[in-house]
Amino acid sequence: MLQVLANRTYRHLFLAQVIALVGTGLATVALGLLAFDLAGPNAGAVLGTALAIKMIAYVGVSPIAAAFAERLPRRTMLVSLDLVRAAVALLLPFVTEIWQIYALIFVLQSASAGFTPTFQATIPDVLPEEKDYTRALSLSRLAYDLESVVSPMLAAALLSVISFHSLFAGTVVGFLASAALVVSVILPSPQPSEPRGIYERTTRGIRIYLATPRLRGLLALNLAVAAASAMVIVNTVVLVQAEFGLSARQTALALAAFGGGSMVAALALPRLLENVPDRLAMLCGAAILVAGMLAGSLVSSYQLLLSLWFVLGLGYSLAQTPSGRLIRRSANPVDRPALFAAQFALSHACWLITYPIAGRVGAAMGLPFTFVLLGIIGVGALAASMLLWPKHDPDVLAHTHTGLADGDRHVADAVWSETGFEHSHGYVVDDRHPKWPKAG
Repeated sequence: MLQVLANRTYRHLFLAQVIALVGTGLATVALGLLAFDLAGPNAGAVLGTALAIKMIAYVGVSPIAAAFAERLPRRTMLVSLDLVRAAVALLLPFVTEIWQIYALIFVLQSASAGFTPTFQATIPDVLPEEKDYTRALSLSRLAYDLESVVSPMLAAALLSVISFHSLFAGTVVGFLASAALVVSVILPSPQPSEPRGIYERTTRGIRIYLATPRLRGLLALNLAVAAASAMVIVNTVVLVQAEFGLSARQTALALAAFGGGSMVAALALPRLLENVPDRLAMLCGAAILVAGMLAGSLVSSYQLLLSLWFVLGLGYSLAQTPSGRLIRRSANPVDRPALFAAQFALSHACWLITYPIAGRVGAAMGLPFTFVLLGIIGVGALAASMLLWPKHDPDVLAHTHTGLADGDRHVADAVWSETGFEHSHGYVVDDRHPKWPKAG
């Protein structure tokens, strides 16, 4: 897996991701503790609302940012957004009112909504070989899990000597270091083949996404992933500190258990995906999440919670990590930024649904009921994914063109029939292929 780090550009980008995420992880722990400090037992509702605002920023801003990213150098855009995030993080320790949490979270996550899809779309261009890209996806998953493992463990250690407000300083350092590492490399920035209007560029990724069957199945899987992870992110602090009467350090360690399970799955995925189709691996991951959520209503001790969170982490990584492979095989290089932005926006739209459920329903109806409700949502999402994503999903598809001229180079190898030019190749939705061909 570590062979891909021999590529200098990817190595610097990976280190930038790791450092920024460690800082973000410290902020995640501190934000939960800040919400508990301001709202007490209602912290889940406050944190659920804050995370819903984060999702609104992600869903609304990422397609627009992807549209304008076509006209900006990727390195300039990534560095600028890191600096914006660092500036906002400087203000978080001074929050004294709940509404201030909401305002700063919106600005911070609007910057992240531009940063993350641009970063994700850059990696396939830096590592064009599929094996290298699969290893990079697993490393990236491990980097994200640092937010759930190393950061909470570091936070647990720091909380013994400093107040949680000081944890936000780690976020600032992380974003500044990330910006410095991005500055140190030259990034590819593929240009669109033809000029497009702002509406076309803003909606293109979502239109390609919804026209591709495997990605429609991925959208349903995103909802199953969001249902389980929302419960973990929103209600861990409530379960540990309000239900079990434990401390902030135990909250951090519970989040670390979830991240630990995710890391174990991420380490196993490169070899697993050499022998198991993406669809089967991701559906199995979603099934683990659904089973874990339904079992969650029976959790009665901190030790059982740690075990459950570890299992949910396994399912989370298994269901989510291969999604980058699906995006890569579903778009031409020029459309990848738009498609990654669409995945970013649509997956976070699922969290926009599940975060308020986890927070508000948890506060009003109790956590056992919330476990079951989110588990039922996961069951429906898993069933929808199995229906939307065909079991037989080849890259090369036979199809017919009816509107292309005889001299068009795209149909140079095609055979003319009464229905049009017929040929086969690796199929993605684009200008020449606006719809997915019908089965058979």
